Amino acid sequence: MGVRSVVMGALALAVLAGGVNAVWAEEKAATDGKSGPRAIIKTKFGEIELKFFPDLAPKHVENFIKLAKSGFYNGTIFHRVIPGFMIQGGDPNTKDPAKKETYGMGGPGYSIKAEFNETPHKRGILSAARSSDPNSAGSQFFIVVEDSRFLDRQYTVFGEVTKGMGVADKIVSAPRSRTDLPNERIEMTVTVVD
Repeated sequence: MGVRSVVMGALALAVLAGGVNAVWAEEKAATDGKSGPRAIIKTKFGEIELKFFPDLAPKHVENFIKLAKSGFYNGTIFHRVIPGFMIQGGDPNTKDPAKKETYGMGGPGYSIKAEFNETPHKRGILSAARSSDPNSAGSQFFIVVEDSRFLDRQYTVFGEVTKGMGVADKIVSAPRSRTDLPNERIEMTVTVVD
């Protein structure tokens, strides 16, 4: 009976230690990608949480955070939504509902040099929108809702969604015009959480 008690006690400790390790692993997984600043995009459909890739695209990450902290994105809309592809926002022209013809052409008044990297444009990726000039990114960004590998190494990936892809799915499914502008405004506010 003494040996059995020792074995049972050792087994109980092993199970307890395993449970502690499992909790530690869950906590570690929950905090992975949470070091450094994050951004939360709030919309009428809910929130999208982003983590950044400063090692891959430091200037793009720095720019997005600077603009978000200044309130630049607040009141802008997702002005281009294409099912099976992506949702795009970040154009300051979209703050004015009377200037729809200028949507997609606005920016912060400067451009950022491309920081193309090997990260694939898979579902949930945050990437910089630009014109045909690779070095023309400014404030506009897009979130990929379906893998779009044809964009790889042609657009700067600088982050990804960690929570809220269901919100992005609602946005991309919104009724839209022939120019992919949602029929109803989908405004955002962007908050940076350190």
